[in-house]
Amino acid sequence: MELPLDHFRLIGVSPSATSEEILRAFQLRLDKTPNEGFTYEVLTQRSELLRLTADLLTDPESRREYENLLLNGASGLEFSSNRETAGLILLWESGSAKEAFKITRKALQPPQTPALGSSREADLTLLAALTARDSAIQEQQIRSYSNAADFLQEGIQLLQRMGKLSKRRKELEEDLVALLPYRILDLLSKDLNDQESHKKGLSMLENLISKRGGLEGNNKTEYSNYLNQKEFEAFFQQIKPFLTVQEQIDLFLELQKRGSLEAGFLAFLSLTAIGFSRRKPEKLFEARRILKKLNLSGLDSMPLIGCLDLLLADIDQASARFSSSSDENLRDWLDNYPGNKLEAICIFCKNWLENDVLVGYRDIEFKEVDLDSWFEDREIQEFIEKLEKKSFKTVIKSNLQNQQIIGESSTTFTEDFDSELDNVDERKLPLPGGVKQEYVKRGMYENNFNEEILKNKPIEAYKYLAEKIAEFKYIFGEFLKDKESINKSPYLIYLYSFLILFILGIGIGFLRSNLKKSVPDKAVYDESLIDVDKNQKLIDKDIIQEIKKPSNELNSFTKDSSIKNSSEINEISKASPSLEDISKLLNIWLSSKSNYLSGKGTINISMIVRSGLIDRTIEERQNDIKKGIYKEINSQIRKIDLLSQTSSRIVVLAELNYLERIIKKSGEFVSETSLTPLKVKYILGFSDKSWKLVDFVSGL
Repeated sequence: MELPLDHFRLIGVSPSATSEEILRAFQLRLDKTPNEGFTYEVLTQRSELLRLTADLLTDPESRREYENLLLNGASGLEFSSNRETAGLILLWESGSAKEAFKITRKALQPPQTPALGSSREADLTLLAALTARDSAIQEQQIRSYSNAADFLQEGIQLLQRMGKLSKRRKELEEDLVALLPYRILDLLSKDLNDQESHKKGLSMLENLISKRGGLEGNNKTEYSNYLNQKEFEAFFQQIKPFLTVQEQIDLFLELQKRGSLEAGFLAFLSLTAIGFSRRKPEKLFEARRILKKLNLSGLDSMPLIGCLDLLLADIDQASARFSSSSDENLRDWLDNYPGNKLEAICIFCKNWLENDVLVGYRDIEFKEVDLDSWFEDREIQEFIEKLEKKSFKTVIKSNLQNQQIIGESSTTFTEDFDSELDNVDERKLPLPGGVKQEYVKRGMYENNFNEEILKNKPIEAYKYLAEKIAEFKYIFGEFLKDKESINKSPYLIYLYSFLILFILGIGIGFLRSNLKKSVPDKAVYDESLIDVDKNQKLIDKDIIQEIKKPSNELNSFTKDSSIKNSSEINEISKASPSLEDISKLLNIWLSSKSNYLSGKGTINISMIVRSGLIDRTIEERQNDIKKGIYKEINSQIRKIDLLSQTSSRIVVLAELNYLERIIKKSGEFVSETSLTPLKVKYILGFSDKSWKLVDFVSGL
């Protein structure tokens, strides 16, 4: 048998070693005989081979001839059959464990199989076990864990076949168990083109988790001695980045079915990741459903669900979730945030997505989350619009069914209808996506969106019912414009008309008996904020042209010409106001707000500004009083452009010269902010036969 070994390697010296060095190495090798359990016969043969090599290399003539053979291409040494086992032991000792194992394995197989019970069989079997283990160690050192496992498995199978060395076999089996996490990491980290290795690694991972009793490690298995819970969690964090987001979803959902709560939470994160990164909002619904059903100890799920509500353009719901958080630090941060609450929620959501959701996936790479692109995405907008239409029809269907009990209690009907609108789950009638997206995607404007809903302030009875009736008129009016719906069911016209008249009757009766009483807090949806279907846009070109006409007086109406008496404020009642009309309305708002925040007079402009904006300004002034400050604001409109218009909603973009000074009550100057230009988007809605300022988004 020829072995890949030369005399220098056999004795363990370099080709340049002197005779003294060779003799010293020879003596060390004789003294360091392997004590793993080899037979006396093979150890004697080993010593004889070392002696022959030392004699050859210390004789100048013999060494010169041997070196010439090496120079001429000679390689390997020939061993007689009675010395081949000793030669394999020397090959193993020289550091060539892998070569020694392969040759030993071959020597144990037919037709070279040694006689049963012979010393040769015993020595080769022991050598196979030793070389298999050392080969695995060498492969581990170069991080080739899959190859290391192959050597261990082959060694185990060989010992099983030979029926010998059960103790050695157990050692190999334990090594193989301890190697499993590294094997999985090795297989999964390979290029995705190597699908076979990737699938094998994924299967092994699932098997490992299953045997451990889920991610929590509830079962006591053979892996417990090599991979405790802390070590497993560290290992799993290394594994995750090599799995695609869909692979993680499939894995975690399957583990959740088996009762793993930890897997349920990870499934929630993975579904959120694929929903946001791939623009699949339906996945966010699935993620929210899973999180709501989880009962993880110590988990405050409210802000996480709130983030999903925000991404689905349900601002009110998102705010309510954050307000319900059990985390006092989070609530304090929101309450003390220098900007508005929505801006804070957007920042929280953005950081959550970047740091906790969109990390640890092989096929997702996000350097920075851009909420603007999310809300501007056409598929997202279409999905939210479909969702809102579905929610609206659900509310209508439910209330039409409730008409059967009108004769029993009209109060019950109105309460049921309001409860449908205020329902915080999927049946709620949300604000239209178009309007919400304009607010949410910016993540910044001066005050909270629709503060009447967020703070649930009481509204006087007559105002509440008047606005409700106007909303129903608009909602059903716009709905009836949908010819397809009417064609499918002409009787809907009569049902909706009856519903409007019925509510009007309730309003009149309520006013008579409860004019002096306040109405319970309700979330009132502004009809001017309800987005009209794309097919409902104005088509009258003359109207658009009229609005776009330039105005000579556009920049002449400044703070100095502000209206100081509410009787001088004129409503805009015409269907298509010009930019000049809109500019005057905005200047009245800017001037009145400035005067009020500086502590001069009251703010009485409800004829042209919605109560929500007025209430927010009042609250801002109250907060300033508590701080002992007031604000001097000088803002002038430089330019104004029409962005969009429907029969009930106008959006304009204004550029302002903006200067704000904060001054203490004592007269001490605090700070100054100057923005030129400051771009502000203003939204006007048509309500009660006139146009009113509904909201604005600043800092665009």
